[in-house]
Amino acid sequence: MLIEKQNWPEMTKIKLDDIDRKIIGELQRNCRLTSQELADRVGLSASPCARRVRILEENGAIKGYVAVIDQAKVGLPVNVFASVKLERQREEELDTFSHAIAQWPEVADCYLMTGQRDYLLRIVVRDLEAYERFLKEKLTRLTCIASIESSFALGEVKRSYVSRTE
Repeated sequence: MLIEKQNWPEMTKIKLDDIDRKIIGELQRNCRLTSQELADRVGLSASPCARRVRILEENGAIKGYVAVIDQAKVGLPVNVFASVKLERQREEELDTFSHAIAQWPEVADCYLMTGQRDYLLRIVVRDLEAYERFLKEKLTRLTCIASIESSFALGEVKRSYVSRTE
């Protein structure tokens, strides 16, 4: 495994070999595998496999482990995608927005975007009323926002928890 520095000081690229990709793929499918099960699936013995997993974690290729929940079963069936345009794209406004979003549990995902809108948010709530409260009590109170455009997901066609590691 080789780590290469890119032109950007905060960015590092980790060069993965085939075994590293297999390890990551297996852990993405089931992160609860024992070390021995993982080693068997990728064709290594347990000790070298565990060492590779530790290196992948230390280098940030593996950022963490999570449980994937069924949103409907835990009472959060509504996904709203909100496109947000800021008044200005100055560092101060970007920081204000990012700091606020990080505090709100309703925001499951947030991306800084190119194009007509500055951010795309996936907001997870119980129902339409909960989204309305979120808008009124949180999102619209940010003075840096120029406009918000909301779209409600009717259903989930595909959601992947496996990222390509090529």
